[in-house]
Amino acid sequence: MNAAKRLEIFKRFRAANPAPKTELEYTTPFELLIAVLLSAQATDVSVNKATRVLYPVANTPAAILALGVDELASYIRTIGLFRTKAKNVIATCQILLDQHGGEVPRDRASLEALPGVGRKTANVVMNTAFGELTMAVDTHIFRVSNRTGIAPGKNVEIVEQKLLKFVPREFLLDAHHWLILHGRYTCIARKPQCWNCMIADLCDYKEKTPMPALT
Repeated sequence: MNAAKRLEIFKRFRAANPAPKTELEYTTPFELLIAVLLSAQATDVSVNKATRVLYPVANTPAAILALGVDELASYIRTIGLFRTKAKNVIATCQILLDQHGGEVPRDRASLEALPGVGRKTANVVMNTAFGELTMAVDTHIFRVSNRTGIAPGKNVEIVEQKLLKFVPREFLLDAHHWLILHGRYTCIARKPQCWNCMIADLCDYKEKTPMPALT
């Protein structure tokens, strides 16, 4: 895919959704960090259901730490891997209080040092909470980048670096939101909805899915 096609793709994404947002619900960088940590191998819908109950009770490192692992687990038990996640959240809250004054750090090294926080989670927090030009590559972005030809790569690290290189800078802040939403609702895993895709004419995917027959 050439630069002109990529530019037009992101122009269309921006025109259709000028201010894309994460579907995780949060009001502070800490709430976002915990929500993203909980979202690993879980849907945003399931995380939001849990945090709508949790955050009115405890939405700071000190308050969640005071709950303890077992009580926190009771709030998030509907989320996959909830016991492990409860332990990681409690440990993360302790580190935030001990090493960062209860604030979420803005740098990658400090974020990735938190239990349960990997590169993707750090990228989400840096981008969404602090406006850094990072690219969090999840399964949706990996699929869309390869299928469309925007930034093909054999693993998430290669795709991340290619996106940072190929996406025009003016679109970088919002690019990962557009790509996630496109993968979640249009360029879905099994049968991409090519007939309903705003970038179908620019996409390199050859086996375009035809419009379903009307019944």
